Amino acid sequence: MIAKTKKLINSFKYAFTGIATSFKTERNMKIHVLIMILVIIAGIVFKVSLLDWIILVIMFGLVISAELFNTALETIVDMITMEKNEKAKVAKDVAAGAVLVLAIASVVIGLIIFIPKILNFIK
Repeated sequence: MIAKTKKLINSFKYAFTGIATSFKTERNMKIHVLIMILVIIAGIVFKVSLLDWIILVIMFGLVISAELFNTALETIVDMITMEKNEKAKVAKDVAAGAVLVLAIASVVIGLIIFIPKILNFIK
């Protein structure tokens, strides 16, 4: 039982280390986290509904997770080859594209949530 608990604790420790490493080394992760903080502040200011918060939290999790997967994939590709390789470039570009698609979808969802609130605030 103690060994299983220690393994579980180590799993969380490694996961948090991965998140911290990504935040320290990846510019885009810093951008995603900054935008997430700004959206949280806007959500508080504009008093978004519980459903809106659920949607926002899901989108935060998806974008941050996608960025983490992208970082992991880029790291693996760099471990395999440091030389110019067209397939390595495709893998990195496609992973980055996946993050971009998700980020754009998140922006659209954010606009759907916040534009009516901003317009009501202006009135």
